Order: sequence, then C-alpha cells, then structure tokens
Amino acid sequence: MITPMKSATPAARSARIAAVQMISGPAVAGNLEEAGRLIAMAAERGAQLVALPEYFGIMGMKDTDKVDVREAAGEGPIQTFLSSTARKHGIWIVGGSAPLVTSDPAKVRNSSLVYDASGTLAARYDKIHLFGFQMGEERYHEASTIEPGDTPVTVDTPFGRLGLSICYDLRFPELYRAMKDVDIILVPSAFTETTGRAHWETLLRARAIENLAYVLAPAQGGRHPNGRETHGDSMIVDPWGVVLDRLPRGAGVVIADVNLDYMQGLRCNLPALSHRTIK
Repeated sequence: MITPMKSATPAARSARIAAVQMISGPAVAGNLEEAGRLIAMAAERGAQLVALPEYFGIMGMKDTDKVDVREAAGEGPIQTFLSSTARKHGIWIVGGSAPLVTSDPAKVRNSSLVYDASGTLAARYDKIHLFGFQMGEERYHEASTIEPGDTPVTVDTPFGRLGLSICYDLRFPELYRAMKDVDIILVPSAFTETTGRAHWETLLRARAIENLAYVLAPAQGGRHPNGRETHGDSMIVDPWGVVLDRLPRGAGVVIADVNLDYMQGLRCNLPALSHRTIK
C-alpha cells in the first residue's frame, strides 16, 4: 500500500463532495475547458472535493490517440490544468485518469491524480485492472494501449482517507479490502452503456455497503464523437448503500455531503469490518 505523499491531518467530520459527468471527445483543449466549467459549477455550490471521470482529458477517435498525447509525470496540459484549477478554487481535485508516460512507447499508464487545495500533487494511482470485453460488435482491449499498475493507493485528506480506483477496478472487491480504514472510495469511470446498464449501480452500492464507506463515482455519460456510448449515471453513495445524488445522462455535476460521524456510527452498529476472518 502506498502511503500518502502528504502528512495526515485530522479529517473534518463533514464535507461537501462532487462528481463531474462529461462526454469527452478527442480534443484535449476542449475537454479541459468543459471540465473547468463544471468544476467551477461544483465549487460555486460549496464542493470541497471534486472528482472528474476516467478519460476526462481525451476520449480519442481511436485507442492510440491517448498514447499520442501522453504526458511525463509533472508535465503537460492535463496535469497543469488540474494543478492550477485546484489552486484557483482552493479545492481538492481528483483527475479521474490522465495518460502518463511509461517505458513502453506504445502504451500509457492510466493514472488517477489527486491535487490538494494548493495545487500540489498529493497522490497518484495507476489503474490495475484493464478492461476487456466482447459482445457482438462491441470489443474493448485496454491492455493493447495501457500498462497496468500494481499497487493500491490511499491518501489522507481534510475530508477523510480516499481510496483510489478506476472504472473496471470496481469489479474486484479485493482491491478495496486492501485499503485500510478508507472513508471515501473514488471510482472515476467510462463504463460502456451495455455493462453500465447491467451492473454499474449494483457494483457501486455493493462496494459502499461492504466497506461501510462513501463512494464517489464520476462517469462519462453519453454518445462520444468516436461512436462509443458510455452509461453515465454518476452518483454518490453513502455507507448504507443509499444513493445521495445522481445524474443519469449528459454533462453536469452531482453533489452530496459526507458525514464521518454518521459513517463511524454505522461501523460501530454493524462492525462487519472487524469481523473479517479471511485477510
């Protein structure tokens, strides 16, 4: 488990968090402009932590487009945007995923980047589980352009401990079990309409319930220029599995308040986490 890059500070007992839903296209500059607009909307509504979906910076016309715009760690327009926007609004931002350089010139790391309110990088998580799916004419094989990560990541924030994951990771509960005492699970995603319609809400609520944690799930949600249709339904789920806010389709923002005292009360009343016998 990677430890936080910043020293931990006591978490506020309540905070407002937001998930941004987008329909990203192949133009990075245009996507960043739209992300900036939606982040500002969330900040105006009092959000202190704002999360963007997977591939918010680019949803290319072909899979290799993201390789063409990959960035070295700490450099490039996507990372500069995240840092400057967090600093501008004085909020924490989770950049759902950005294509970062790896040793293989034909691939990227699909990385979730967390910036604090000063614009400083607080954590990086590289997607571990790579999506593969074939049904009829729908075919996806992320391993052809993405190099997987291998380490779960958590980071302490003023709003509690975040557990980082990306999209397809949602199907692997053991990843979240490896996150100790996590308060808010991040699941930035670009679920397909086919798989999302069948499984998205069920999986999100299951991860919230079994970990007695909040789930913050920003998603891509609509028909993209490349013809791909993503499911959307960005949502925030509480530790009891209750959906606090959601956006079925289109660009926008979902917002809810997290209450760590409420979460801790549930964990005391139902101490399932301490009852685990298989580690």
